[in-house]
Amino acid sequence: MTLAQEASPPTRRERTTAVLKTERLTLRAPRYEDVTAIARLASDRRVAENTARLAHPYGSDDAKQFVKSAQPRDGEATFVVMFEDTLIGACSVELRADGAEVGYWLGVPYWQQGFATEAVRAVIDHAFDELDHAALQAGARVSNPASRRVLEKCGFQWTGVRLCRIRAINSAAPIDRFRLDRGLWASLKSWGRTRRLA
Repeated sequence: MTLAQEASPPTRRERTTAVLKTERLTLRAPRYEDVTAIARLASDRRVAENTARLAHPYGSDDAKQFVKSAQPRDGEATFVVMFEDTLIGACSVELRADGAEVGYWLGVPYWQQGFATEAVRAVIDHAFDELDHAALQAGARVSNPASRRVLEKCGFQWTGVRLCRIRAINSAAPIDRFRLDRGLWASLKSWGRTRRLA
């Protein structure tokens, strides 16, 4: 993975979001021209019901609010995931009450192709290397084994189950909770994560 800054240098009040590049993907800050693509992918109920905060139905106004709220803050970063020139999802690290949380979603046409694992690994590396987090949290609905497998392949360790409010279903659902600390991440990186967890 390589790291590059977006074109304009940050001023004292303005921060920029890094651009992350992986073998197949580019992760960059959301832009207003992404609204249509974000709304189209996130409006699929199968996507929304597997996230905590996506509404269903999800429309252009929701996507505009997402872009507007994705301004970089200390310890946080929000990215859209690009495959070639196509927006395929989003990934972020956000500060929550119990620590930094990694979240992600991909549009249904891009499931089961390894894109989520590739994007999440890039965000994890950014969170530890650039944002200097000591540990990361993540969650996956217990009814979503594919998302759980993404987290396990990225080195996250299961810590338990708790109820979480899912906006798209207007109810709570059980969520598998995971944690990855800097020490384990560093060990996996030095040992060759792909050999160990592929």
